[in-house]
Amino acid sequence: MLIKEMQERFNNYFTEKNSNKPRVFFAPGRVNLIGEHIDYNGGYVFPASLSIGTYLIVQKREDNKLVFVSENFPGKSFERSVDNLYFNESDEWANYPKGVFDAFKTLTGVEFSGMNLYFWGNIPNGSGLSSSASIELVVATMLNEVYEQNIDRVELVKLAQKVENSYIGVNCGIMDQFAIGMGKKNSAIILDCASLEYDYVPLELKSTKIVIMNTNKKRMLADSKYNERRGECEQALKLFQEKLAIQNLCDMDLEMFESNLGLLKGSELLIRRARHVVSENERTKEAVSALKNGDLEHFGKLLNASHASLKEDYEVTGVELDTLAESAQLEAGCLGARMTGAGFGGCSLAIVETDKIDTFIAHVGKIYQEKTGVEASFYVVETGSGATEVFE
Repeated sequence: MLIKEMQERFNNYFTEKNSNKPRVFFAPGRVNLIGEHIDYNGGYVFPASLSIGTYLIVQKREDNKLVFVSENFPGKSFERSVDNLYFNESDEWANYPKGVFDAFKTLTGVEFSGMNLYFWGNIPNGSGLSSSASIELVVATMLNEVYEQNIDRVELVKLAQKVENSYIGVNCGIMDQFAIGMGKKNSAIILDCASLEYDYVPLELKSTKIVIMNTNKKRMLADSKYNERRGECEQALKLFQEKLAIQNLCDMDLEMFESNLGLLKGSELLIRRARHVVSENERTKEAVSALKNGDLEHFGKLLNASHASLKEDYEVTGVELDTLAESAQLEAGCLGARMTGAGFGGCSLAIVETDKIDTFIAHVGKIYQEKTGVEASFYVVETGSGATEVFE
């Protein structure tokens, strides 16, 4: 949908007279190239913001009502007072923007006017490309600009993560919000999740492109299993800390991990969980070096190894994600593929030679449908910039 069409739909929905000029904001989705399930373990992640994302048209009202409308959830609009920002399960998707309003008010003390808020996003729902974090950052960016608070972008990122953790109740790390808030076109971000130190790495894919493969399976187990995996990692960390002076599992390299396995007291489960975390952190650093050196073949092999670890040691894949990633890995022109996101549904990604993408999609799509009975969706994606106001 073009912005002009969005504006027409906004005007069709909000028909009351209003002298305040609407403003348009955008926040991207994100894909994590490698470094999965280690952001909450103090590791390195390597995400990129995408050209797809969430648009928001906002207009101040003359009263104290917040009216939330989304083209992605037709028939589910919500009208709330600026004085009623409490979490309410019946408010469904509107809890994400409400949570940002609430956190922003707590941080700044700003007294809000009413607003008309019209959302439209082209991130597939439930795909694992961070539609929720995209909503959080587009609202945080909007409030920062409309109310002229000049809050540092990293602080907005932290605010959005706090909303996800404390208001929504999902115990996520900071990667999603960071990539969406800080993204840069044609670059990925190498982010140290322990210190929040980061750098941009040019994403020079030469004659290849990123292909997102959506299982079209809702991530029904993602939140509960996510919290379960975090708990297992915390158990392993406490056992390692009985001897080692470490703050996070990712403070270890593989040699240190192997030398201290006895601290896990024979728990095969904790050994596998911690081995994924430590090895994935090593793979992420290695992948950045490979990309900087222009070695896309090695980069692709690291993606394959990441998927195997997520499947065997971390156990967050499932038949749908495995079918897409593993069939993709066998296709001519595919340098590497793995699941991305929390797992248990959502998406896999692949790096595919541009001239073989059509054949790749046809073959992998056929295999997937034959095995699962579900039709996968494929998206050839470009990188984009972080959350911003859109000026025509």
